[in-house]
Amino acid sequence: MRSFSSLLLAGLLAASAAPAAAQATAKTDSLNLRHIYDEALLRGQSYDNLRYLCQKIGGRLAGSPQAAMAVEWGKLTMEKANCFDKVYLQECMVPHWVRGAKEKGQIIGNKGKSISVAVCALGGSVATPGNKPLRAGVVEVKSLEELKALPDAAVKGKFIFFNRPFNDAFIEPGQAYGAAGDQRRSGPAEAGRRGAVGALVRSLTAAHDDYPHTGATNYGDTPTKVPGAALSTIAADQLSQLLSADPKLQFELEMSCLQLPDEKSYSVIGEVRGTKYPDQIITVGGHLDSWDLAQGAHDDGTGVVQSIEALRLLKAAGLKPERTVRAVLFMNEENGTRGGTKYAEQAQQNHENHLAAIESDGGGFTPRGFNVETTPAVFQKVAAWKPLLAPYLAGQLTPGHAGTDIEPLAAAVHPVALFGYDCDSQRYFDIHHTAADTFDKVNRRELELGGAAMASLIYLLGKYGL
Repeated sequence: MRSFSSLLLAGLLAASAAPAAAQATAKTDSLNLRHIYDEALLRGQSYDNLRYLCQKIGGRLAGSPQAAMAVEWGKLTMEKANCFDKVYLQECMVPHWVRGAKEKGQIIGNKGKSISVAVCALGGSVATPGNKPLRAGVVEVKSLEELKALPDAAVKGKFIFFNRPFNDAFIEPGQAYGAAGDQRRSGPAEAGRRGAVGALVRSLTAAHDDYPHTGATNYGDTPTKVPGAALSTIAADQLSQLLSADPKLQFELEMSCLQLPDEKSYSVIGEVRGTKYPDQIITVGGHLDSWDLAQGAHDDGTGVVQSIEALRLLKAAGLKPERTVRAVLFMNEENGTRGGTKYAEQAQQNHENHLAAIESDGGGFTPRGFNVETTPAVFQKVAAWKPLLAPYLAGQLTPGHAGTDIEPLAAAVHPVALFGYDCDSQRYFDIHHTAADTFDKVNRRELELGGAAMASLIYLLGKYGL
């Protein structure tokens, strides 16, 4: 029988060994993250990949020839990265909406004097009747509720002008976007229900400029579809001021957009099989489609190239994920979420075990960390990684929305946690869904740092699970 003193000594040695082991593990993790960032900052490939996607392919609205080119590019780029065990396409049917000729908008005073203003069709909108100019009076409202309170006689035969601005009191612009977004999503439908001839919507941005912001609108079961157009913030302010001085002025809108039959398309998937727990899956992704006004750089070319790069960085740093990781370039986030829905349906049919999902769809700006959707207990485990991520500007872990493309996955197979890559978004809604979303707005270092942050989170999830 061992003496009490020998048992005490053994206990003390074990107790002292535990902190030492933890320190050694933390040091190993810190060094591995440093290797990831060295590779990203010195030999990163995200920026060059984004240049090609933006400048050689450009805007990639679902169903368009450019979207089909982007699918081919995504598959080839993943294969060339030489870090995936397999790369494949996942079919999905997507909406095919075409903008048509450049839209025209004019404010017309009671003496016939006209002022041209910057407008663009909302995604999914119908054209003006016969693709010809549509002229009518204007009724300004600040909300859907204000429209509902108006008598029929005040609405019928008019344009409804939704002019609720961003609430600049919010620190995070995304909150202002969410608070103002219903007028774009539902404004044209509600205008049609009330007998209006069309809807004019103030662009969803705090910027005061002449870039109109497109984005999806949804008619739902509205029996009468009327055209919906976005006004630039300068145009919206101008219309509001002139309407105050002359309530009888008219607006003339001309749009030739068209909804075609659904088109076959694909999400692109690259998979790295886990070395220890291959049945536990981590998904990382961004959306391959974009709006058609520009190159889709920040929305969401940056998320696409970062998702590919995250897996390349792990391999270059000599790190093999213990769980299976899939990089997914989702198709059709902007006007349907068909790619994300199909991915979730397939995961459910295959009875897959998804540990976590990560999405980058907030631009490629300076990293902050990640928004996290999970239980309080799991959040505490994730929060323990803050000291490892903080030196790289990615240690801010906050409960919040993770991403549109991974929402269906949460409902279908219930991953333990969802993560949304969070970066400095103060400038994001200046260019979001506009002709200004071009490659030149992306900073190389900011972009590469974001990909490294995502790779670091994948490394920690792959090693420790949840």
